[in-house]
Amino acid sequence: MNTRTILSFILIMLGIVVLAYSGLSFTTPGKPIEFLGLHIATSDSHFIPPTVGALMLVGGIVLLLVKPKSV
Repeated sequence: MNTRTILSFILIMLGIVVLAYSGLSFTTPGKPIEFLGLHIATSDSHFIPPTVGALMLVGGIVLLLVKPKSV
C-alpha cells in the first residue's frame, strides 16, 4: 500500500463517521480569564458539518479510483 491509498482510506472512513453522526462537535480548551483574582477556564466549541463529511467521502473515493498520469 502506498501513501495515496492510505490517505484515500482515511478520508473515506472520516467521511463515513461524520455522515453517520450528522456532523461532529468537539471542544478545545480556550483562553483562561483572570478577573479580580478569579481564574475562569473557558472552552471553545467546534462543529464539523455533514457537508464536509460528504466532501471527504467523495474526495477519498476519487483519490482511490483515479490513476496518476504516467510521465
